[in-house]
Amino acid sequence: MAIYVVRTGDNVDRIAAAYGIDVQELIWANQISYPYRLAVGQALYIPYVPKNEEGVRQPLYSFGYAYPYIADNTLAATLPYLTDLYVFSYGFTTEGALLSPAADDTRVVQKTLAGGVRPIMVLTPLDEGGHFNNHLVTAIVRDRKVQARLAGEVLVLLQQKGYQGLDIDFEYVEGADRQAYAEFVGRMRQTLNLYGYPVTVALAPKTSAGQAGLLYEGMDYRLLGEAADRVMLMTYEWGYTYGPPMAVAPINMVRRVVEYAVSEIPREKISLGIPNYGYDWPLPYERGNTRAESISNLEAVQRAIDHGAEIFFDETGQSPYFHYWQYGIRHEVWFEDVKSIRAKFALIREFGLTGAGYWQLMNLFRANWLLMEELFSVRRWMNS
Repeated sequence: MAIYVVRTGDNVDRIAAAYGIDVQELIWANQISYPYRLAVGQALYIPYVPKNEEGVRQPLYSFGYAYPYIADNTLAATLPYLTDLYVFSYGFTTEGALLSPAADDTRVVQKTLAGGVRPIMVLTPLDEGGHFNNHLVTAIVRDRKVQARLAGEVLVLLQQKGYQGLDIDFEYVEGADRQAYAEFVGRMRQTLNLYGYPVTVALAPKTSAGQAGLLYEGMDYRLLGEAADRVMLMTYEWGYTYGPPMAVAPINMVRRVVEYAVSEIPREKISLGIPNYGYDWPLPYERGNTRAESISNLEAVQRAIDHGAEIFFDETGQSPYFHYWQYGIRHEVWFEDVKSIRAKFALIREFGLTGAGYWQLMNLFRANWLLMEELFSVRRWMNS
């Protein structure tokens, strides 16, 4: 593949001519908007490289999370590169009754099926107000009767809506509930597998079995790897809304998570989580006060262009970043580009992982999918 990093004086015509490709193809692949300005340091995917017909592209289970209100054009442009679409999210009560998403999911499920992609129902401990509530986790994993009711309601909904599987996305599981949580996942899998529905589970990014912290203590990688059909490593949010400025998914930290995961879970069950977003921090950072703004990867580049900022690339984290000034305030931005995505794909290949999962797909990042297509053969389940 070819990735070109923009230099001072470059423009789309010169870059396209240098690679012998049509300028409109370059613009399309990188979603460069009129008047086609570029940022110094911007990484561009060059779509001219011929496929190696003699080589074998690694099969890949490709998926991502989306809210039911994802735009039709974004959904249509993304589906050709997916195995499954995870629709976020159903909640539940302490009695095991399902709670529907705030937006109706019928449209996205039907369009996903029509696109030859499996829609997957996501189950998250969201309460009746739509807020995350980890007390719901304890309530559900400690009561077999409540679990039975929830499993029954999930099964009915899968059949009624046309969903093709279930993803369990629980966070902040109490350490005391680690075994009960894994057993709950196992029971859901046992029930739903009887009807042909796979069950996957999202895992907080641990680097060791005894890692302290509410986010990690209830996540037993070995038990959950045995309980679920597949797992996804949520290898992002090192840089997050209330934290200090840094890469969202620095490859050195992602590597540590993968190294631990493959020691506990069969590699063929593991998907690597990849962020499809960045953050913009106002400076100076003050713990407890500073709040970063979540932005799309394209919006990050546009801010660099608008403010004449040069984009740099952190070699340790394999992530792009830049600074700019606005209204007397200095900002620091970290995001994903084709170079950082390439590093994550390389990690998938190095460790023999079999999947890539994105949080989240609400903003199209076309260069990511074109890069994936160069390296992998996406597994597809076509619907009649």
